[in-house]
This record gives sequence, C-alpha cells and structure tokens, in this order.
Amino acid sequence: MQIVTDSGTDVGLSPKQLKELHIHIIPLVVTLEGKSYKEGIDIQPKDFYKLLAATDELPVTSQPSAGDFAEVYKKLAKTDPDILSIQMTSGLSGTFASAQLGAEMVPQAKITLVDTKTLSAAAGWQVKAAARAIKASWSKKKILDLIKSIGAASDSIYTLKELKYLIHGGRISHMKGLIASLLSIKPLIGVEKVNGTYVQIGQMRTFKRAVQGLVDLIAKQHKPGSALRVQVLHAYNPEGAAMLREQLEQRFDCEWLPIGPMSLVLGAHTGPSMVGVAYAPQRAFVDIP
Repeated sequence: MQIVTDSGTDVGLSPKQLKELHIHIIPLVVTLEGKSYKEGIDIQPKDFYKLLAATDELPVTSQPSAGDFAEVYKKLAKTDPDILSIQMTSGLSGTFASAQLGAEMVPQAKITLVDTKTLSAAAGWQVKAAARAIKASWSKKKILDLIKSIGAASDSIYTLKELKYLIHGGRISHMKGLIASLLSIKPLIGVEKVNGTYVQIGQMRTFKRAVQGLVDLIAKQHKPGSALRVQVLHAYNPEGAAMLREQLEQRFDCEWLPIGPMSLVLGAHTGPSMVGVAYAPQRAFVDIP
C-alpha cells in the first residue's frame, strides 16, 4: 500500500524520507499577479512571501484537479493498486473532493480516502503515522484506527497580526473581520474536529498577548507540565514562532518536532504573520512503529 497526500498536510519530510515511506505529495496551487505556482515545485515559501511583499495584489489558491489525482493513482496502481489517500480537511479546501473524483476515474485502483478534518502539521502527523504503520505491515483497519485516534488526540491553534488575507479568502465572516481589523484585534483561531473548519476561540489586542493566549488555551486542555508532542509552524514569521516555542517550553514537557514554514498555500490564506502550533499528548503516539 502507498500513500497519496497533498501539500496542505505539511508532512515535513525530505525527498529521501518520502520515497522510503512511499508517500506521494500532490501540490496545491497559488496564483499571484496572474502567475500560478505549484507549491514545492515552482516556488518555495521564502520566495512566495517576497513576491507577496512586493505587490498590492492578494493571492488566490486552488486545490489540485481530479485529473491530477487520477494521474498519480494510475501510476501507482501499475505496481500496487492498494492506495491510501489522506487529504487536508474538506472543511477548508476542495482537495478531498478532487481526490474523490480522481479515485472514481481509476477503477483499477483500490483507493481508501481519508479526510483528516485538519491541516498542516496535525494532518501531517496522521500521514506519517499511517506510512510507518504500512511499513510495519499493519492491517488496513488497524491503520485507519490509528489515523482516527491521532486525529482525535491532536489540535491546531494559531494567531496572526492582520486579517485581510482571511477576509479575502472567505475563511471568516467578512463583516466580523472588518470590525476586528478596525479594532486591531488579533484572533485566536482553532480547527474544530467535526467539519474541520476554522473557529474563533478568543481574541487579544496585541500579537504578543495573542501568542500568550495560545499557550493559555493549551493549558486549559492539558495541565502545565504535561508531556506533549508539539510542533510550531509559521507562514513567514520566525520571530513569532520562536516566541511561541519559548513560552510553550516554560509550561509543558515538550517532545519537539522541527519549527518551520507551513504550506505556502495555507499561508496565502492567513498572511505572512501567522504562527501556529499543533499539539497532542505524547501517549497518543507510543504505539506508532
């Protein structure tokens, strides 16, 4: 069995690691000033945010097409028809729907589709756990149960300095966003688990307080000193990410995964200031091969 995912899951693995774990990533697309780029192929996050800073235009993103998925499924089915396709949340992207349509175009493949109901690092954790379980020859049912348990245990929250990108992308109420912008409010945003959509779970007047607010929210779920798996990601704000990591380090017993840039297509919806964190109890990962 091989895995197909999309660039919105932020698996954070090297090409060598992807090959060893039989993970195949289909890129999302971002368009800026009339030019489209496939994430990770035509452009990297650092270059994208430089272009974004140099223009007054706002980016537009799009999911892979059904044909993009079908092409990969067909190629993989030639050697192994059993495919596990794990996508970023259908609540924020049409990527899962494209994967479904692509699967219908390849009847010779046996494709199992998984909607992670989340995105970025937390979705990537599901992908990597499944890949290791496949390598350890787990049954499909056991692998799907593992994905589900990791999804239930994991959470993602983030904050940002400006709201114009979220407003432009339609990810939050336009009027609410305008009011928040006028008040210079920094929202605390999470990803709920039922539909995998954004929810506002708090707000602060300054970015520094918003970062502290993220840590306080985690402390409401997990008492200080808890053993957590933690991964901080950012759009193009390494200073904010470092601030968030430092505060988390002071409150919890952290098993750290690397800090890094999140999917630039996701960052296009939030703007360069975004910092976020995926977290879960360490015990949720003890059975992974």
